[in-house]
Amino acid sequence: MVHLQGRPWFRSTASAAVIALAIHGAWTIEARAKHEFQISARRYTYRVTGVDRPEIHVREGEVVRITFSAEDIPHSFTIDEPYRISKRAEPGKPVTFEFLADKPGTFEFYCNLAIDERCRKELRGTLIVDPRL
Repeated sequence: MVHLQGRPWFRSTASAAVIALAIHGAWTIEARAKHEFQISARRYTYRVTGVDRPEIHVREGEVVRITFSAEDIPHSFTIDEPYRISKRAEPGKPVTFEFLADKPGTFEFYCNLAIDERCRKELRGTLIVDPRL
C-alpha cells in the first residue's frame, strides 16, 4: 500500500477496479426509483390504492413493487410479454413482488384464472411505462 497524505491507497489497479465496480453497482441500485402499489382484486375489478382507475403509471428504469390481494375468490395479476408476470393471490393471502419497468409502452394486466369466466373477460387494468427522458 502507498500512503498519500495519511490515507492508504491501493497500488494494484485490479483492486481499484473491483472497488470502483462495487461502488458503481451500489450507486446504480440506490439511484433507481421504487414505486409501491397496493392492488386488490374483486369481482370484476382491480383497485389500485390512491388511483381512481386500475392503472399503474411509472417511468422506464424504475422498480415496481406490488402487493396484490384478492378480496372474494382467488385472482391473478398477469402481464404477458415483455414482462411475463403471473402472480396468484387468495383471500387473506396477499403476495408481494417486484419487477424492473425496463420496457416502455402500455401493457394490459388481467386475471387468468378459470374460476370465474367473467373475471377472465372483465378483470383488466393497465401498466403504463413512460420512456426515460
